[in-house]
Amino acid sequence: MAPPRGDRKMGKGAGGKTDLRPDRKQFKRHSKEDAAAEQGDGEGEQQQSAAPGSAALLAAASDEADFPRGGRSLLSKDEVAEARAEAEQDFEREGKKGKGKRKRRGGDSSGFGADDDLGTLFGGATTGKLPRFANRITVKNISPNMKLWGVVIEVNQKDIVLSLPGGIRGFVRSEDVCDIALQENRKDSENSLCAEVVHVGQLVPCIVLRVDDDKKEGKVNKRVWLSLRLSLLYRGLSLDGLQEGMVLTAQVKSTEDHGYILHFGVSSFSGFMQKDDKENVKIERRQLMQCVVKAIDKTRAIVHLSSDKDLLSKSIIKDLKGLSIDHLIPGMMVNARVHSVLENGVMLSFLTYFSGTVDIFNLLNSFPSGNWKDDYSKNKKVNARILFVDPSTRAVGLTLNKHLLHLEVPPINLKAGDIYDKSKVLRVDKKAGLFLEIPSPTPSPGFISIHDVSDKDAKNLEKFKEGSSLRVRILGVRNLEGVAIGTVKDSAFEGSVFTHDDVKPGMLVRAKVATVEPFGAIVQFSSGVKALCPLPHMSELEHIVKPSKKFKVGAELLFRVLGCKSKRVTVTYKKSLVKSKLDVLASYTDAKFGLVTHGWITKIEKHGCFVKFYNGVQGFVSRSDLGLEAGTEAENVYHVGQVVKCRIIYVIPASRKLNVSFVISHNRVIPIDTPKLGSIVSGVVERLTPAAVVVSVNGISKGTILNEHLADHHGQASQLKNLLKPGHEFNQLLVLDIEGPNLVLSAKHSLINCANDIPSEISQMHPGVVVHGYICNIIEAGCFVRFLGHLTGFSPKDKAVDRRIERLSDAFYVGQSVRSHILSVNAETARVKLALQQSMCSSTDSSFIQGYFLLDQKIAALKYSSNDWAHTFGIGSLVEGEVGAIEEYGIILNFKDHPDVVGLIEHHQLGGSSVEVGSSVKGLVFDLSDGVVNLSLKPELIGSVRNVGKKKKRQRAAVADLELHEEVNAVVEIIKESYVVLSIPEYNYAIGFAPLMDYNSQLLPHHHYDNGQRITVVVGNIPSSDSSGRLILLPKALAQYSALSESKRAKKKSGYKIGSLVEAEIIDIKPLELLLQFGGNLHGRIHITEVLEEDSDEHPFSKFRIGQKLNARIVAEAEPSGKSGKNFKWELSIRPCIVKGEFEELTAQKEQKHTTNEIVRAYVVKVDKEWVWLTVSRNVMAHLFVLDSSSEPSELKEFQQRFSVGQAVKGRVINVNREKRLLRLKALDNQCTQPNIDEIQQSKFSVFEQTKQGDIIGGRVQKILPGVGGLVVQIGPHLHGRVHYTEIVDSWVAEPLSGFHEGQFVKCKVLSVSRSSEGSLRVDLSLRSSNLIRDSNNSGLVDDLATCTSRIEKIKDLLPGTEIKGYVKNVNSKGCFIMLSRMVEARITLSNLSDEYVENPQKDFPVGMLVHGRVLSTDPSSGRVEASLRKTTGSKLEKLDDISYSDLHVGDIIDGQVKRVESFGLFVTIRRSELVGLCHVSELSDEPVVDINSCYKAGDMVKAKILKIDEKRHRVSLGMKKSYFDSDLTADTNDDEDDESALMDISVAPQMVEYHNRSLVHRKAEPMASVLPLQVCLDESEGSDLEDNNNNNNNKDLEIANGTEANAKKNDKQLKKEARKQRELEISAMEERALQGDVPQTPDDFEKLVRSSPNSSFVWIKYMATLLDLADVEKARAVAERALKTIIPREEEEKLNVWVAYFNLENEYGSPREDAVKKVFQRALQYCDPKKLHLALLAMYERTEQYELADELLDRMTKRFRTSCKIWLCRIQFALKQGKDVEYIKSIVNRVLLSLPHRKRIKFLSQTAILEFKCGVPEEGRSRFELILREYPKRTDLWSVYLDQEIRLGDIEVIRALFERVTCLTLPPKKMQFLFKKYLNFEKSLGQDNERIQLVQQKAIEYVQSSLPSQDNS
Repeated sequence: MAPPRGDRKMGKGAGGKTDLRPDRKQFKRHSKEDAAAEQGDGEGEQQQSAAPGSAALLAAASDEADFPRGGRSLLSKDEVAEARAEAEQDFEREGKKGKGKRKRRGGDSSGFGADDDLGTLFGGATTGKLPRFANRITVKNISPNMKLWGVVIEVNQKDIVLSLPGGIRGFVRSEDVCDIALQENRKDSENSLCAEVVHVGQLVPCIVLRVDDDKKEGKVNKRVWLSLRLSLLYRGLSLDGLQEGMVLTAQVKSTEDHGYILHFGVSSFSGFMQKDDKENVKIERRQLMQCVVKAIDKTRAIVHLSSDKDLLSKSIIKDLKGLSIDHLIPGMMVNARVHSVLENGVMLSFLTYFSGTVDIFNLLNSFPSGNWKDDYSKNKKVNARILFVDPSTRAVGLTLNKHLLHLEVPPINLKAGDIYDKSKVLRVDKKAGLFLEIPSPTPSPGFISIHDVSDKDAKNLEKFKEGSSLRVRILGVRNLEGVAIGTVKDSAFEGSVFTHDDVKPGMLVRAKVATVEPFGAIVQFSSGVKALCPLPHMSELEHIVKPSKKFKVGAELLFRVLGCKSKRVTVTYKKSLVKSKLDVLASYTDAKFGLVTHGWITKIEKHGCFVKFYNGVQGFVSRSDLGLEAGTEAENVYHVGQVVKCRIIYVIPASRKLNVSFVISHNRVIPIDTPKLGSIVSGVVERLTPAAVVVSVNGISKGTILNEHLADHHGQASQLKNLLKPGHEFNQLLVLDIEGPNLVLSAKHSLINCANDIPSEISQMHPGVVVHGYICNIIEAGCFVRFLGHLTGFSPKDKAVDRRIERLSDAFYVGQSVRSHILSVNAETARVKLALQQSMCSSTDSSFIQGYFLLDQKIAALKYSSNDWAHTFGIGSLVEGEVGAIEEYGIILNFKDHPDVVGLIEHHQLGGSSVEVGSSVKGLVFDLSDGVVNLSLKPELIGSVRNVGKKKKRQRAAVADLELHEEVNAVVEIIKESYVVLSIPEYNYAIGFAPLMDYNSQLLPHHHYDNGQRITVVVGNIPSSDSSGRLILLPKALAQYSALSESKRAKKKSGYKIGSLVEAEIIDIKPLELLLQFGGNLHGRIHITEVLEEDSDEHPFSKFRIGQKLNARIVAEAEPSGKSGKNFKWELSIRPCIVKGEFEELTAQKEQKHTTNEIVRAYVVKVDKEWVWLTVSRNVMAHLFVLDSSSEPSELKEFQQRFSVGQAVKGRVINVNREKRLLRLKALDNQCTQPNIDEIQQSKFSVFEQTKQGDIIGGRVQKILPGVGGLVVQIGPHLHGRVHYTEIVDSWVAEPLSGFHEGQFVKCKVLSVSRSSEGSLRVDLSLRSSNLIRDSNNSGLVDDLATCTSRIEKIKDLLPGTEIKGYVKNVNSKGCFIMLSRMVEARITLSNLSDEYVENPQKDFPVGMLVHGRVLSTDPSSGRVEASLRKTTGSKLEKLDDISYSDLHVGDIIDGQVKRVESFGLFVTIRRSELVGLCHVSELSDEPVVDINSCYKAGDMVKAKILKIDEKRHRVSLGMKKSYFDSDLTADTNDDEDDESALMDISVAPQMVEYHNRSLVHRKAEPMASVLPLQVCLDESEGSDLEDNNNNNNNKDLEIANGTEANAKKNDKQLKKEARKQRELEISAMEERALQGDVPQTPDDFEKLVRSSPNSSFVWIKYMATLLDLADVEKARAVAERALKTIIPREEEEKLNVWVAYFNLENEYGSPREDAVKKVFQRALQYCDPKKLHLALLAMYERTEQYELADELLDRMTKRFRTSCKIWLCRIQFALKQGKDVEYIKSIVNRVLLSLPHRKRIKFLSQTAILEFKCGVPEEGRSRFELILREYPKRTDLWSVYLDQEIRLGDIEVIRALFERVTCLTLPPKKMQFLFKKYLNFEKSLGQDNERIQLVQQKAIEYVQSSLPSQDNS
């Protein structure tokens, strides 16, 4: 709806001042004359008001958004009061004098008061006396923090437009719409936020943010900026200020199950609204809505609300103690009473202390009459709603409008610009204007300002009488009051354009230039409507860079309207359009055939131009209608933006399709001799253009030959173009198309030869026919092939090539000659579907290579002036030449008589002859092309020439014996780019040529041949007697034979049926079928499986040729294929058993039913990326998975190359799908043995059961698990196996996963196959080569590998003292667990980790580290193995290589390896020994060492000198200063010095694992291969299920205060004492177990044991497990019940273990399982810690893959333990494992943040981010870390964890960028030191770029230097 225009041009009045800042003294003297300065026109000039106050009404009436009125008064308060007093006195005096005695202009005070004119509002406490006028909002008195009620009239993407009281427009930016969006990270906030919050027509309260002065066109206008944010509107609101029945505006924060959580912008309370079943309107999140308070819960700070419309409309705010003006919100309804009647409204009092005014537009009656004051007697009670509140002046505006009282927007059906002739005058206010009743469909109130009643005398209202009718034009609408603003000025009815609706495309208008911008000019019509003249339309010139000089602000110019859409008018200043006398084309319906009009070019393409007309109408001009000369391009004649005269030649209004022509003449003069489409003409070259050749045809017409149409071969076209000159004559050219007077021609040999067969109309296209054409366009979905004229077909991508390719542009090029197979024709839609596959469109003759050689001769004739050399060097003749040079590629010959010809003898054609430079040789001519003659010196070829003197006789004699289509054997002599040269030994070594490509395969890979290779070819063409003729041979695999059948074959009867024996002729051979013709025109096919018997090994089609006749039997009638339904009618068979059998036997034979383990023979149909599709019979298909095709990785890698269409494959059936008639096969290879008869006779196996223990199969690495998780290997389409960390390689290496990557093919052995109770299959695999060799015949090799590859499978194989190797599985402060094999693990306590003190086990023994130790003890019954990595026992030192402290001497020079780097020095392991020495930091170098970590790292080889030996304390002091060594010694510690030093025993010198390879969160321990139902953690070390602490990286580096070991002596003693006690306890436990004797095996043994240890859950659970092994489930339950009764209550952990074992038992054996588990679980909740019990049940559900139950349990856990961070993290981890989307995770996080205490939120968010990093959504984890660090930027622990996660991902650029950010923070020195050290270690771990390391060191030094002054000052 257009805005109102109440302040149009004012009439002539007293010449008021135009200055917005009047002289204050002068104002006081002339206050009667000039009561106020108003801005009269929102869009035009500013004029002074003739009657004070009436302009204010107009200002309120105007609703023009772009041009608000006026500025605020700059008067002081005293001046305002004085002016008000004077105004009142003048009003009283003038009232006494009467109308006729007024002498001063402007002396009559308007009924709208001088207060408004002065820009002020009256509040209740402003003055002591009552106001005379009602408060009204204008742009002059509106101020920040004022609260207003408004209605939404526009909702845009970036802002909202509100209509405010008085018709003022306000704007709300998207960022000021709501508080919730500001608290969230919304990416689409600008796109949809405004529409989510409000809708058009909604009543909303708002608050004024600011009022901007918008200076445009030299005038000062104002724009009001508002906010809908409740935090501003309800600032200071608390629960005490609320009351039941109060109406509030709230925002929906979230939608819950039973209701909505509402937000009021304050944090002290929130709201809840219950869902109503009768809700008609859907309530969305962030929606702004009104609701009424039903109840207030102060204890929980929750307000209960309702949105019932009836309740809302009746709810009234009650008086409340302490109610202030801040609590008054626009829209609230109050009980009020009339206090007094004012000049222009009513004053009301309400809520005891407050008063407000109602202006005349907000009264009860929307149609006020002259006696409206009689309706408002004093103390009359009324209901009113608050319209606005001004806190600064305490002014309150109210409304009595009956629609607003019911919270409805007043209806009004008028729009700006409408004219109403019979508008009734209700009231004449001589001081303000006219009040009307406008006769719209429903009568609407209207108002005409006193300034809009006349163009001349603005204040003369005497001619208007109440009850009279007027002709009114609507200026605008006050949406909130429902009042229309109009005018009766004569000028309002005169102009052609009054509003946007009056603008019509093509009309001429005059307008003034308002502003000039870089993109164009803004012009304004006389009525105020604005339009845009775009930059291209400001001039006729091309490429306009800046606006024309004519466009000056204020200049009035003549324009023509281009279009008007959504009130956006565009015009043009192009003279040719403005002055055009032609008809205007503004719609597709106006377009008539033959219409001539003007348009302008918008786009120029190769095939034509796009032309635009008025109102967005667009047409297309084809190239033939551009009026171009031959060879001229459109872009050289026309330019974008050019105005052109067009003629309409074709139009379909419904589909908005329009074709026009630049050729205006209707009747073209067509020459009589103009060639027809498809005819053959000759032409002479006139000129050459970059893209085409222009020729003259018959001396009359002109034509163009595009470059790509010069030749069929891509390379020859460019060669020919370079040689052509004007005057050259083309003997044969094909007319492809006719573009007006110009012809489009082609010189392609293929098109010219088939000119009669190329279709020009769609009626000539028939399915199944192969026709010649050319590629005219290539898109991603396929290729367009054009024939004659504009007839075009489309070939989809899957039908364009036989094998899938990514881009079709790699297989075809535009202009390429192709043979296309017509698949379907739709005449109604004029669409033709084609196939370009070589298998369907291969050439049936040798035309392609023949055309190549013919054009090659033509190119040679143009290139060389004399053509004698071609006759001299005839193919097959002997020529003599002189050796000019010997190069790598061959011998160069020179010929005396032909200096411009070069001879070439390739090395393989020397035939054993040796040549020298300068010698003369005689060779046989093979080929001549482009001035190069290929020769051969092979004796057999030269000796085959009978008569040397007679040229070509030898060639003709040999060729004469050949017959067309004869099959011969040939030898490859030379391989060229497009063809190969062959010799035929059987025919006197005749020379022939075979093509390497075809029309459709020019860019595709061709068949590879080797020199000397023998191939079978077919004679394709025998040369004529002409010397230039060549023998054309076709490879047998590509040949298509065309043998003639018998003439006039007798027609056979058509009475064929299934079982009939017919004589058929082969007409085509496909890879999978033979196509035959029989009985006249009947067609049939023979499937590849219907040729041979099943036991035959030869290829089925190897003995058949096209044209061959054979006897076949009809076996089935196939379904018609294609849309025509006429393709291959009958299915035939030539299998001997079928052909010889009787028809009755054939019909009685049933279809063979395939079974599993059956061996079948199938033929390849298609090869995909991972599947081979095969055909077993006519009706049965099969597929072969990539991993089932072989077990060898090399063969799996070349999967697609190993199979080709038509190839025979033998396989074993492993699955049968009878519904789809589909088999799944497993290929028979050397690794798979044939199944025996017993296996075949077994019952049907599933696919998974085909995988058996001991099988050698192929696999593909699907995932590399972190830490020591091993590998997940795919072994089937939906089957995966697990490779244990110890089963990857044979030898014990440090990083067994280093040689593997995801997607790698591997060969693996199945170790075990087990099935869980739920049916899921678990397959354990091994990649160890010894396991793979063990099943072969290489027994000797197996024996050699036995010692190094053995794995311990059973604990009983281990004895105390046995040396073992293993990988660290997990580690904590009490020790670690190592994996010895997939079945056995060992525990190593802290005291047994090393001979030395281990302060940080996680650092010295990281997960995955290879260690070497010995067994201390084993317990087969409990499955426990205790081991040690120590090399010493007691105080005695076990020697290694007989080196002890006594062998060392002070002064010796030793080699060693850095074991550990500390701040005080280096610990160095002496080479070939167990001894470790300390090199103090002061002994490292002769110069001070600033940063020891940057100089050395663990594992470095160093050379040192022994300074001191203390044998008693076992200490060696070392020195590494250069001065200690002689000059002849070097300190080079090359890693290649000795391999043994780099591979020292890890248990002696643990290597430091590179930082970025560590796993920060340890995975849970995987269960054993055979999982017992009782899986209970019974680890005595209180940490068997270890988790890495992510904050470990925040620990300070190990430091010793004074830099010596003496200071750490006390700590060492204390730790050793504790370790000794722990060791004694372990020994006593071992002795106690040894005293027990044999391990209990029977229930009686366990009965004795439980009596001795009644509180040991371990014994009870082992007792239960033994009973389960005996299949006695009931007794196991009874033992569990006994255990729960026996164990004393204070042993809570022991009881918990039994309960967990109990419901594990029920999970395995309960019936029904789910109910049994729940019963035990509910019982356990009464005795155990609920949280631990829930976690145990969750772990069981996840382990047994009962994900639905786990999800339900998590829902209950999160409600019961809502303040537990661990529970919520379990919820997050489960959701991530299940692959939930990001929005689901975010919803959980939002719930958690509402539930968790504040102290736990950071921990939760950081742990959630880590889980997201690990579960494949690093982007979410990254954003979560960024959000945390934004609030806590100085938390180095968070930075460290964030860095660790990025390091684990391995994106170096991201990691470095993060390090750069964190090292720029301002943190304490210790924290910065930690960060810089971490940065340096990362760069060192990369080990590639020393410059980066130096850069980090330099940055750290700069930080130290910059921080020193600040420290000194402090």
